[in-house]
Amino acid sequence: MAGGGGTRFWPLSRQASPKQLLNLSGNDVMINETINRINPLVPYHQTLIVTNQVQEEIMKEVVIEEIPKSNILLEPIGRNTAPCIGYAAMVLRKREQDALMCVHPSDHFIKNESEFIKILDKCFDLAESTNNLITIGIKPTFPCTGYGYIHMGKEIDSSVYEVEEFVEKPNIQKAREYLDSGKFLWNSGMFVWKVSTILDNIKRFLPKLYDKLEELEQYIDTEEEAKALAALYPQMQNISIDYGIMERSNEVLVVPGDFGWNDVGSWDSLGSIYEADERGNIIVGDHIYIDTTNTIAYGKEHLIAALGVDNLIIVHTPDATLVCPKDRAQDVKLIVDELKAKNRNELL
Repeated sequence: MAGGGGTRFWPLSRQASPKQLLNLSGNDVMINETINRINPLVPYHQTLIVTNQVQEEIMKEVVIEEIPKSNILLEPIGRNTAPCIGYAAMVLRKREQDALMCVHPSDHFIKNESEFIKILDKCFDLAESTNNLITIGIKPTFPCTGYGYIHMGKEIDSSVYEVEEFVEKPNIQKAREYLDSGKFLWNSGMFVWKVSTILDNIKRFLPKLYDKLEELEQYIDTEEEAKALAALYPQMQNISIDYGIMERSNEVLVVPGDFGWNDVGSWDSLGSIYEADERGNIIVGDHIYIDTTNTIAYGKEHLIAALGVDNLIIVHTPDATLVCPKDRAQDVKLIVDELKAKNRNELL
């Protein structure tokens, strides 16, 4: 899934070059890191990318050449994750009839890739032998208020649990309770299932969406596909897979994982990629820091100098500079909303 705008990573992330197309680690853009990470189990020619038409040109330019261009699926308009996943499932059904399907956000960071592959392989075995929807839950390491949580129910196999419920992002008190209980996992947004299983669930819980997807299916891999997408996609429900399917189904299993995962959702999560210095600062680019602590700075165009500050985020790009407290990192998207309201499209 590579169609998001990464608004909480503004001003570096923009509509035409969102977070998944950025090289934050210094190794490669995030989508290529995701593709290569799963490659031991998912060959390049079987990897689909769902993005939006605005990103088509840059996506085809930066994504590794082993991915067939026909595997880059273009949404004419963003309709959240349920249509995105349903569209990809329909493409797979038309090409393969039925297959195992794993769903990955394109902009996550995973430190221990070998452990991740071991967990993903376990999910494949589960999905192949059952008709369940499988999700990977992350063992929490601190009381995070920025993630949704999965409440683990009965253990049905070694480290495989029924899902009691999905819960929204909690306040700090609830997050501490979840952590202390040992029964809650972070919701990673990674899933594994048979194509037939997810489409059956869409048909059951989101019948109007399924009808539009089924109408679209006949045009997939034809010259009429783009035209059909333009007509049908805007009519699809704007709904997430979590709310539309996962929270409603009683056939969901969760496999806990502990492999250094972070969704790198906002600037304050940059610590998952870079080590902080002895004063708690994370710095990417040319800098001078004096009496500065617990501050994140990112800018490669010119020197960033900070004097006597604490707990800040400072991001410089050629046309915009962001300064905010670290504890307001989740609110950077409010700046994007304000820019939209003022029609400052050149900065979006």
